[in-house]
Amino acid sequence: MSVENEKQEVIVVDIKMPFMSMVIFMVKFAIASIPAMIILGIIFSVLGVLFGGMFHGMGRM
Repeated sequence: MSVENEKQEVIVVDIKMPFMSMVIFMVKFAIASIPAMIILGIIFSVLGVLFGGMFHGMGRM
């Protein structure tokens, strides 16, 4: 049996991290999520326009 095929499980019990480091990490995470939200907003807007146009056109028949 090779080493690559062995299943290894890890259980994280505790993370010791200074408070200010955690605050800085969370602020960076929030700032990094802004572009993702903008991209998702654009995608959902385009889909809304497409489906809205389709269903609006179906109502005229």
